[in-house]
Amino acid sequence: MNRRAFTRASRDESGSAVVDFVLVSALLTTIFLATVQLALVLHIRNTVTDAAASGARYGALADRSPADAKDRTQQLLMATLGPDYAGNVRVTEEVFQGIRTLKVSVRSPLPVLGLMGPAAAMEISGHAALQP
Repeated sequence: MNRRAFTRASRDESGSAVVDFVLVSALLTTIFLATVQLALVLHIRNTVTDAAASGARYGALADRSPADAKDRTQQLLMATLGPDYAGNVRVTEEVFQGIRTLKVSVRSPLPVLGLMGPAAAMEISGHAALQP
């Protein structure tokens, strides 16, 4: 390769490192943000699941009522996630394989972008056996 061809080839690729950096960094940023969002969704889902289960166990105690289960679940959700997640809590009694159980259902937003997302898109339940 002569000197003139080498100079022309190097001029044709000048600035390509900047373009490569922008393309790769955009891809890596997107992957990083998607991973952070997935971690946030899993954290919120686990927190709501724990609050529903804790509320059900609390309401199943001998000196407690279903209203206590609802209050406990709402308190836990308000303390950890805020009022948007504590607004739709339902408590019902069910029979599961011959055993009376207390079911606490929570309908909460599904965080799609940050904490924003469609309301009541995620429904999670917690159960606890009631005293006979």
